[in-house]
Amino acid sequence: MFAPSQHDVRRFFCDTWRKRHEGLPLTPMEAIAADWIAEHPEYDADLADLQAALDRGYAVEDGRTNPFLHLAMHLSITEQLAIDQPRGIKQAVDLLAVRLGSLHEAQHQAMECLGEMVWASQRSGLPPDGEAYLECVRRRATAG
Repeated sequence: MFAPSQHDVRRFFCDTWRKRHEGLPLTPMEAIAADWIAEHPEYDADLADLQAALDRGYAVEDGRTNPFLHLAMHLSITEQLAIDQPRGIKQAVDLLAVRLGSLHEAQHQAMECLGEMVWASQRSGLPPDGEAYLECVRRRATAG
């Protein structure tokens, strides 16, 4: 299983940002990441300075989103949709995107569900509950 370190993830996104801005060729994964980076120009300063990115902490108490975690979650959800895993997630996110009028916003809603699943797993010591995650996204997709 691929388990990149925090620094690996930050290097990946900073390098992708740099390559995108320099017009350099991107790997397929970098191309997907570059699309999400383009959707988040508010992260440009964080991505432009690799050393600062490696040195900086993003504590919840700071009241600021960790741009690397946020972008990594976009990549994770994009991959889940591509392979429909957990089974049904693509349909649920597609329905949510229609309801919200935006795939980007649907991904943000799915991110909240994904975060809840990870938090519950860490808290309980049990494996992540993909069905609970899927049901959370489905509830949001069908909320009136």
